[in-house]
Amino acid sequence: MNTQFKFLAIILSLGLFLQSCSSDDDGAVISAPVISDFEFGEGSEHSTEPVAYKGSDLHVEADIYAEATVASITLEIHSHDLTDTDDAIVWDFEQVYDDASYQVINPTFHEHVDIPSDILAGEYHVELIVVDALGNSTISEGHLEIMDVISLSDIDIEETAARGEDFHAEFLVTAVNGIHEISVDIHAHDLEVGEGEEEWDYEEVFADYHELTEAEFHEHIDIPATAPAGEYHVAFTIEDEDGNIVEYETHIDITA
Repeated sequence: MNTQFKFLAIILSLGLFLQSCSSDDDGAVISAPVISDFEFGEGSEHSTEPVAYKGSDLHVEADIYAEATVASITLEIHSHDLTDTDDAIVWDFEQVYDDASYQVINPTFHEHVDIPSDILAGEYHVELIVVDALGNSTISEGHLEIMDVISLSDIDIEETAARGEDFHAEFLVTAVNGIHEISVDIHAHDLEVGEGEEEWDYEEVFADYHELTEAEFHEHIDIPATAPAGEYHVAFTIEDEDGNIVEYETHIDITA
């Protein structure tokens, strides 16, 4: 009897122990997901620098540690202090990723997002929001600089010049995809052609800058002595190797 009693006591103790463990498991706290190695940048290079270009794509990647199954991952991109203009709009992007490949434990997030070409360049805010099946959520965020694929700076173009001489035009060009060509178009609007004068229209393509990603355009353009005096419209067109085009327009007064 004593042996049987000891055996029953062991069985009861084991049952109480297992019940206690089960109760502890039921009350376990599941932590919110953890986002690590959150990176984004130029898509074609899988860059980790927070810079991307209009008309290209953005690479976004992050490692996610989740004790419970991930329910959804949301990516949001919006601007900081940018305002729509006639030529470009502010970009707001939001997409929820809840397909089966992400509804798992510890997924790796990796997506490429197309960046419109008609948006404003500037600083944008990026947020990655992870929600698990229990409703726990985590946010990781950063800032992204979206830039033009072609940009001009340090523009120095003469506003007046005398016919029979030349005028100076200078600026810096940055073209991510390489310069295809730079062209100049000069023409007048309804200028009266006097005796001994000839109507002047000028067009030229400068190929010396071909394939350069950074260049200093520095040219002197001759003005015929017979050109009518007055205001002329000047257009500089920069085309890159992918067919993107940027124009810069100004006016020059040609004096007699």
